[in-house]
Amino acid sequence: MKVLTIKQPWASLIVNGYKEYEFRTWKTTFRGEFLIHAGLGVDKEAIKRFEYLNLDYPTGCIIGKCTLTDCLLVNNELKEELKNKDKLVYKGAINKKEKEYSFKLENIKKINPIYVKGKLGFWEYKK
Repeated sequence: MKVLTIKQPWASLIVNGYKEYEFRTWKTTFRGEFLIHAGLGVDKEAIKRFEYLNLDYPTGCIIGKCTLTDCLLVNNELKEELKNKDKLVYKGAINKKEKEYSFKLENIKKINPIYVKGKLGFWEYKK
């Protein structure tokens, strides 16, 4: 199954239902279910912003699964939609100037952690 490695706290925000878009500088034609891997990288500043949520931020493990339903170029219209959804969660995407793509995530489910080393881009996990 395909896997995408995502930094913390963003991976935990996704699997706990606070974030339904993931952002990349590259686009993808892939659509379908994939696993969410919490990478070893941690955005400590962002974790401080979300302390009030009392979430766990495991690293180096698969923590959820979801379905990628669309890949959109982040434009002013999408930035406005994200601002109205949650200005704190989507702050980075709203303020970026360079070209970026948004992966629309649906059917998000948290799973028990599976400890495995991550990789860049989409990668395959074989049980």
